[in-house]
Amino acid sequence: MAWITLVLAGLCEMFGVTMINKWHKDQKWQSLVMLVVGFGLSFIFLAYAMETLPMGTAYVIWTGIGASGGAILGMVLYNESKDWRRIVFISMVLCAAVGLKLVS
Repeated sequence: MAWITLVLAGLCEMFGVTMINKWHKDQKWQSLVMLVVGFGLSFIFLAYAMETLPMGTAYVIWTGIGASGGAILGMVLYNESKDWRRIVFISMVLCAAVGLKLVS
């Protein structure tokens, strides 16, 4: 259950990052509310997952999902650069998170 909660935390983090970009573009209060809700749920799910999982592992997985997912969503939704080097480094972040889990 902790791993499912941790993945949910990462997905909420991705949503929050996407809402930051949306809020900067439209300055609507709904976007700001969704930003706060996304990050709030992310922290709640992360805290719940950390009751079972080691802090270092949980934080790295959460950060990896949020950072990589945010970058991928930026490419898909906001037409950000899809340069091959960017994709390689996103892959490296994900591999580092998985690698940390494998050795801990």
